[in-house]
Amino acid sequence: MKSAIIALSALIASALPNAVAEDAPEPRNNPVQIMVLGTYHFGNPGLDLVNTEADDVLLPKRQAELETLADRLLEFQPTAIAIESIRRTDDALDPGFPDFTPDDLTRQRNESVQIGYRVAHAAGLDRVYAVDTQEGEISYFPFDRVEAFAERTNRQNEITSKIETIKAQAEAMMRDQATTPIAEMLARQNEPGLIDEMHSGFYYGLLNMTDAEDNAGAALNYGWYARNAEIFANIAEISQPGDRILVIYGSGHNYWLRHFAEETPGFALVEPNPYLVD
Repeated sequence: MKSAIIALSALIASALPNAVAEDAPEPRNNPVQIMVLGTYHFGNPGLDLVNTEADDVLLPKRQAELETLADRLLEFQPTAIAIESIRRTDDALDPGFPDFTPDDLTRQRNESVQIGYRVAHAAGLDRVYAVDTQEGEISYFPFDRVEAFAERTNRQNEITSKIETIKAQAEAMMRDQATTPIAEMLARQNEPGLIDEMHSGFYYGLLNMTDAEDNAGAALNYGWYARNAEIFANIAEISQPGDRILVIYGSGHNYWLRHFAEETPGFALVEPNPYLVD
């Protein structure tokens, strides 16, 4: 009896790899290329923890720089554009783009229009997707919870220090605007080392805001991870084999969107900086 059980177990074990292989999806031979272009917010919406005052991108000088930027991004040969706009439809197509005309570039400051629509129009694309989400099953950015924890534990100085560091970086960027073209400013924001440093210094630097009463720092981290995971899930859903997708998003999303592009099977990250600067 014992030998029969061993033989049956061996038979099942030998069959499992084939069963798994038959059920597993075929890997993509032609992975979807994802270029994540992190940006500052051109229209100064004031929605971030620390906000910058961007130069007016409607000025002739900035419009010329944006045309140059678009020409550079066209060298990537994008097949679709994904922008930081709320997804409202099953197909995720952005409802604003079908009505776009180049005249909109003289009126609308938003980077989704100035970069996303501009590049899509120049490339002759009709696939501009709204892939953002801001409400989910959990709070995506419970910074108020971290602040409450810091106040309760008398650690406000640690949060103040981190915000002051971000403010100093924002102020340096604002000073640089006077002499720096848009493409070069974006190249600085998309430098991999800086992306890692800023994410680690802020999000991971707040992980220790925790005690038996509240894991506030962890909640901030998993909330921000969750939002970006849902954003990338939207991108993955609309992608097609062989796509080259240009993703235009606030630079605070850089770390996780790049992570998903690098680690998700069937996708590959394309660095933007070789296209931004010589």
